[in-house]
Amino acid sequence: QVQLVESGGGLVQAGGSLRLSCAASGSIFSMNYMAWHRQAPGKQRELVAYITSGGATNYGVSVKGRFTISRDDAKNTVYLQMDSLKPEDTAVYYCAAVTKILTYWGQGTQVTVSE
Repeated sequence: QVQLVESGGGLVQAGGSLRLSCAASGSIFSMNYMAWHRQAPGKQRELVAYITSGGATNYGVSVKGRFTISRDDAKNTVYLQMDSLKPEDTAVYYCAAVTKILTYWGQGTQVTVSE
């Protein structure tokens, strides 16, 4: 069982930056990959970015070039650096730890980007 706790969300003006953290209770090294998803009101949850155990990354089209996912296995923590934020980035951001058979989710952290 892995528990995930996100932090770092908040209110920021358009063009600003935020850094989200996802702290895991267990080792993230054993996970196939770690990911960030987001869900805006009235919309489906969407993949923002993921990072594999080997460090390979992939990003959603809407955030590519603005967001950076990284991991610190020693701290069992995954980060999402969000730059050049836009109002359409407003959502609840969820951390996920994915194995071959299970996906663990955090409780989410709210990110609000004002005009």
